[in-house]
Amino acid sequence: MAMAGRLRSTLPLFQKILRSKSFSSTQRSTIQRSVLCPTFTNPEFSKNYASLSAPKEQKVKESVGHVFDMYWELFDDCRLLVPLTMFGVSGNYASALYLAAVKANALDKVESELLDLVEASKKSPTFSQFMKDLSVRADIRVKAIQEICAEAKFSDLTKNFMAVLAENGRLRHLEAIAKRFIELTMAQRGEVKAIVTTVIPLPTEEEKELKETLQDIIGQGKKVKVEQKIDPSILGGLVVEFSQKVFDMSIRTRARQMERFLRDPANLGPL
Repeated sequence: MAMAGRLRSTLPLFQKILRSKSFSSTQRSTIQRSVLCPTFTNPEFSKNYASLSAPKEQKVKESVGHVFDMYWELFDDCRLLVPLTMFGVSGNYASALYLAAVKANALDKVESELLDLVEASKKSPTFSQFMKDLSVRADIRVKAIQEICAEAKFSDLTKNFMAVLAENGRLRHLEAIAKRFIELTMAQRGEVKAIVTTVIPLPTEEEKELKETLQDIIGQGKKVKVEQKIDPSILGGLVVEFSQKVFDMSIRTRARQMERFLRDPANLGPL
């Protein structure tokens, strides 16, 4: 009850800060978005992939190389069509896959399949190790990932993309690629994710009030999606992250600020 009371007392302050026209520099930081993964269970992920027989390596390389060239040609020709500009390995692969999925009208399906694969890698130590192990030959990686995708009845687009990652030793980047891909799909749908961290679940009425406040700030044409995160270490209050901004009104941060204030000598000026 005491924590719930502190949480309620924090909301009006948060709303006031959000509606102000300026933000302090300490309230700005880059957000690491998390991905909500659905459940995926498949006995295929417990196989011993090191024992798989290898197909003819040259044939696999030619096939996967063709798919790889197709993705990057699409990426180079259509860079301006992505809703967000991304860089780095994960950003480039996510952008290429996004463009291919848009062309195939398969954004939702590809997104769901990527999340299934990410969840599977978290639940299966064998599959996770396989994704990270670069000592496995490329042709074996490709064959294994194609069998996994076929068993799961994934789309050809996802299966071919995973084969590209396997051929180029990029399977270990799958989770990062999935996160960037979801950023693109959310931007395409006009959605903005707000991560709200508290020590206890936010009551329904307060979650609704907070969502309305965020919606007012973001404006029409965008849809706020609130994700609740529980973290007892913040001690109380709340932390809200959205649109590359962080509003930290946790008791932990306030206590640290007070500690620094008490440690630093007071400057009273000339008497």
